[in-house]
Amino acid sequence: MNFPLAPAAGDRPDLVALAELSARGIHAPSVSSLARDQSPFAIPTPAWTRTVAPGIHLTARPVDLGGGRFTNTYTLDLDLERARCRPVSAPAGFHLRRLVTGPAVAAVSGAFAYISDDPAYQAAEPCLDLAVRDHRAASLPTAAKPALLLRRGRLQVRALAAAGTLTVAGRPHTWSGSKEAGPDPAPPGHLTVFGAANCRIRYRDDPRTGFRRDVDPAANTTPLDPAVLDCTVTPTPDGPRITALHPGGGADLFTGAYILRTQRPWPAHLALGAPVDVTTLDTLPVADIDSALSLGPSAADAAAGHTAAWDQSLGTSPFRPGARYARTLLALDGRHLTLTVLDGAPLAPGFQGATAQETAQLIEQAEHDPAKVFHLDGGQTSKIAYRHGPRQVDAVGSLHYLRWPQGEHETFRWQGLDGRLLHSALQITTEEPS
Repeated sequence: MNFPLAPAAGDRPDLVALAELSARGIHAPSVSSLARDQSPFAIPTPAWTRTVAPGIHLTARPVDLGGGRFTNTYTLDLDLERARCRPVSAPAGFHLRRLVTGPAVAAVSGAFAYISDDPAYQAAEPCLDLAVRDHRAASLPTAAKPALLLRRGRLQVRALAAAGTLTVAGRPHTWSGSKEAGPDPAPPGHLTVFGAANCRIRYRDDPRTGFRRDVDPAANTTPLDPAVLDCTVTPTPDGPRITALHPGGGADLFTGAYILRTQRPWPAHLALGAPVDVTTLDTLPVADIDSALSLGPSAADAAAGHTAAWDQSLGTSPFRPGARYARTLLALDGRHLTLTVLDGAPLAPGFQGATAQETAQLIEQAEHDPAKVFHLDGGQTSKIAYRHGPRQVDAVGSLHYLRWPQGEHETFRWQGLDGRLLHSALQITTEEPS
């Protein structure tokens, strides 16, 4: 695999970056200038279509949004009889292009995840709500959401209730998400799930970057209640186990994969070291699910403002009326999967992305149902990486992305091809020669 940004010894990184940008028709006086003015990226793309592999096509089109605004759309079309799509996730994170290796020919940014500018306080499991890895629930949903599942080798989109069953030390329990009302009356031993999706993002002014996005660690805990016991569940080499007990609540939302809350009387088997095994999600056996991720709202729900399940953990909602963002969309129709990026840069006038309402309108104009098209992580995460030629891996979407200075004397670095470190993605593979 060839990554074109690996500079030769002695090359200055900004000169290499500016040369790469210039080769793409993007001209800027310096990399640091792009932190204030992203208008060099406001260039309508030429229309083109590329065959990435048999049954996998990538199409680029400029789209006029009216009022002097536009977006560039990049659409990856898959014939699922000739290609495979797998939701993947990892707490440590990865760059999208690194997934395009071996039989993989493309990858698309995945589900919404926790993002903060505070490196010292991060979620142990950054996926917001559901994440399944290798037939094991790594993170549980706190609210009912649509999900993308690879189930018994077949890709499907399904609305999942934030409910199911699990065992602790071999004893059966029912569970439900903390953002839901839960069963009334609750059955004996019923557990309530908390996780990173319960966090509340805050924004503060920053003299260099303009704003800082983080959470208040002191307030980032489960609600206090003398009648409850909160059990932090953490992955271990022997599977998930209870690693901390918090009588009365107040458990840090970020220290484990998720938190299980029980009411008095507390079962004695909810103890340190007790193994936890999630057995069903909604009505689906977890053993039947290869991998899964929570999706964002449908385009119809986002346009209508039905986004409460996502808003607090995303901070300033990308779905609020009139808000322009780059967006990533997913539609599954039988044997066809369509993944689309509506590109944009926040500091590029006229090219700042699309509103949720415009997104739904564009879907309707393409004669698709906005209720069956779902948001994936958008903003500066929106990206498609794909194999371009026998060795090179290219990318489209969010080419304006910069790595912000981590220290007082560090400079901005262009990282448009790799983009932000992701915690989930959709990996596209083919068994045919590519």
